[in-house]
Amino acid sequence: MRHESFLSLCKVSKDFNVNGSILKAVNQISFDITKGETLGLVGESGCGKSTLGRVVMGVYRPSAGEIYIKGKKLDIKNGKDRFRYAKIAQMIFQDPYASLNPRMTIGDSIGEGMEIHKMYNARKRKERVAELLETVGLNKEYADHFPHEFSGGQRQRITIARALAMEPEFLVCDEPISALDVSIQSQIINLLIDLQKKLNLTCLFIAHDLDIVHYISDRIAVMYLGNLMEIGDSDEVYNHALHPYSQALLSAVPIADPDLEQQKQRVILEGDVPSPINVPKGCPFAGRCRYAQAKCRQERPELIEVKSGHATACHFVKEINHWR
Repeated sequence: MRHESFLSLCKVSKDFNVNGSILKAVNQISFDITKGETLGLVGESGCGKSTLGRVVMGVYRPSAGEIYIKGKKLDIKNGKDRFRYAKIAQMIFQDPYASLNPRMTIGDSIGEGMEIHKMYNARKRKERVAELLETVGLNKEYADHFPHEFSGGQRQRITIARALAMEPEFLVCDEPISALDVSIQSQIINLLIDLQKKLNLTCLFIAHDLDIVHYISDRIAVMYLGNLMEIGDSDEVYNHALHPYSQALLSAVPIADPDLEQQKQRVILEGDVPSPINVPKGCPFAGRCRYAQAKCRQERPELIEVKSGHATACHFVKEINHWR
C-alpha cells in the first residue's frame, strides 16, 4: 500500500523529554494519503495533531516509525533529502500574525524560498510573486508592503501564496482558520479547496472543528492523546462514527436549527484527559468511555477495519454500535 500512496506513515511516534520524563505526543500512528486527497485530522487541543503535522513536515524527527513520500523513505537527517523535501511539502501555520517576518516585505517573504532553491532569475521571481498574490485574491501591488499593513485574513492569504511559491505537491494546513474571524474563515476554506483542485495538491488538514473538516476533507482521522482512534471516508465518519470518542466529538457539533439542537442527544464525557507523560496501559480513552470494560484498561486496541475503508481502535466496536 505504501507505494500506491503519496504519503505513508508507518507506526510513527514522537516523544519529548520533559524534566526527565517521557511525554508521548504521538504514539504509533499509521495512515496513507493518496495523491490529490485531503485527509482531515481532528481531535481536542493537546491531542498531538500539530506535533504530527510537524513530524510529517520534517520539523521534528520521529522517535520511532517511518515516513514514505511517493514510496521513498524520508530521511530528514540527510541534508539533501531535507532540502529536496522542502520543495515537495509546505506548511500553512495557524497564526498568520506570527508566521510572517515583520521586517520583510510581502514580496520578499513569498520569494525567499524561490531564491534559496534557485528557482528563476530575479525578474521572473518578481513576476511569480505578483502571480501568486493574484492567485490568492490579493493585489499584486501589495508585494512592497509589510505584514503590519494587513488584516488576519489577508495575512493568511499571503502565507498561502508563500507556500505555493515552491510549487509543492503536498500541503500541511495546521488549523489555518482558527485565528481568523468567523466571517473570513469560509473565504479561506473555499480558497484552499479551489487551489487543491486546481493544482491537484495532496493535503493534511489539521483542525478541531468537525464541521470544517467534514466540508474540506475526503477522509477524516480522529486523534486522542496521541493515538489514532478512527479513520475513514469523510461522510462515513461524520454520519456514522464508530468510536465512542468520535461520537462524543460529533455530539458537540452545534446545529443551526434551534429545535433540532434541543432534540439532539449529547454524549457528555466525564473525567479528565490522562497525562501524556503517564499514558494508561490499555485504551487511552478507557477512563472516559461509558462502555469501557476490564479488557479496555489492560489491552491497547489495534486499529481494525470494521467497514470498507472505515477503521477504528476499539475492542467492543460492534457491541457499542449495536447498542446505539
